[in-house]
Amino acid sequence: MSETRRTAPLGILIGAIGSAQNAIFPAAAAGVGSGIGGAGLLIGLAVGLAVILIGTAFSYVGWRRTTYTIGETDIRVESGVLSRAARSVPYERIQDVSLEAKPLPRLLGLVAVKFETGAGGADDLALTYLTNAEGERLRQLVRERRDDEAAAASAADPDAPAAPAAAAETGEVLFAMGPGRLVTFGLFEFSLAVFAVLGGGLQYVDNVTSMDVWNVDLWYRWLKEQGSTVATLGPYAQGLAALAGLATLLVVGSLSGVVRTLMRDWGFTLTRSARGFRRQRGLFTRTDVVMPAHRVQGLVIGTGLVRYRFGWHGLSFVSLAQDDKEQSHVVAPFAKMEEIAPIVTAAGFRLPGESTPWHRASKRHCTDMAVRDAAIFVLAAIPTAILAPAGLFLIPLGLAVLAVGANLYAWEFRRHAIDDAQVYATHGFLSPRQEIATRLKLHSVEIAQGPVARLRGYATVNFGLAGGSFAMRGVPLAEAHALRSQVLGTIAATDFSRLDAPAGQALRSAQSGFSANLRAT
Repeated sequence: MSETRRTAPLGILIGAIGSAQNAIFPAAAAGVGSGIGGAGLLIGLAVGLAVILIGTAFSYVGWRRTTYTIGETDIRVESGVLSRAARSVPYERIQDVSLEAKPLPRLLGLVAVKFETGAGGADDLALTYLTNAEGERLRQLVRERRDDEAAAASAADPDAPAAPAAAAETGEVLFAMGPGRLVTFGLFEFSLAVFAVLGGGLQYVDNVTSMDVWNVDLWYRWLKEQGSTVATLGPYAQGLAALAGLATLLVVGSLSGVVRTLMRDWGFTLTRSARGFRRQRGLFTRTDVVMPAHRVQGLVIGTGLVRYRFGWHGLSFVSLAQDDKEQSHVVAPFAKMEEIAPIVTAAGFRLPGESTPWHRASKRHCTDMAVRDAAIFVLAAIPTAILAPAGLFLIPLGLAVLAVGANLYAWEFRRHAIDDAQVYATHGFLSPRQEIATRLKLHSVEIAQGPVARLRGYATVNFGLAGGSFAMRGVPLAEAHALRSQVLGTIAATDFSRLDAPAGQALRSAQSGFSANLRAT
């Protein structure tokens, strides 16, 4: 039986507070524009109050006109003040149900519920705001009805695996980060975002005062005065001043990275339960996302330029749903490989081992990449030699040599492999990135060749992967055709209608169905 409800009434209060924030600038602008004094103050207050009242009224009307209905086969949301919109999403199309609590709603005990359909962005369905209890109830209800539909489909097909019974959210903690780990992580997340904030502050000063902060001559005169002061110092003092400035930049960047990391990943916990993987994180904005294990399409193991030297990596799941506008869900952002391995196993994947049949990219591909990159700098050296002072043309020539060396070195890390269950690809030598996908979940294979690749006999093999992309670059043409033949054999022998069975038994069933075909291939 369907039930129609409204969102939490306290959402009106959040809209009113948001209106008060939006009223600050027009009130200040109206007050300053009307002159300094009692009249300007009154006009500013009147404008601010009007903005607050109008915003609150729209928030109330929007709340009254927004309803959601939990049906037998879908969830329906109706909204709109002047123009009405009604959208229904079948339960079987919902990939994930996530809860997000920003600081103010969290203080009021409210959450935003997002139904991720795999379409991404504005195509996802969201409800703002519900109480914590209602959000949890709605998430559990949607999962149960989605499982009921899977069970009905299994009953219609005697050979289909049975859907699991409803299970509790509690499970095994696979990965967690405490304050010490977060601070270490933040030190590697060097950020100069604070200067962007300062730029925004300068823009505000420019709008509400007569000072032209973007006047180039003003800053030039100020720098000239400071330069004159520095010039009076000795060379040692100038060197110390430069070092102090560099140290200040490093400290500010490091502290900014730590603060951002603490706010985003505070209380980071990844739990494995019968429902799937549950990730919770956030200091002010708390997010709670559950990713069903059978929805994981692939894995991405990445790292950074510096953290790689210390053995730190990050693990993400490629999913149909989005995570902060990214295709991949971060499940272990800062971990050692021995911590990542159990998560990979729990997701039904395996890391490459000593028996993995690795192949490097074509040497011709490596040569062409080196020539292409070096040619850019060589061409830049020609006008430099003609127009610039003598000797400066050696700089782009030196960069051309570095480009050739970098490509030759990177070739050692550009590898790919395929075994009876998975495909692998790695690239990058400063910050290596490894991608893993299950052959069962590849939908298509494409061999792409540009003009140079056709002449030189290599190609890029693109695999169709729901929710992400997977490619092997610089593959010799004969090997590319062999890869396509192997994967197409898997695709042809797979019943894709059964791959979304929650328990993962469909994967094992389909895998046994084409194992003989793979051995023949």
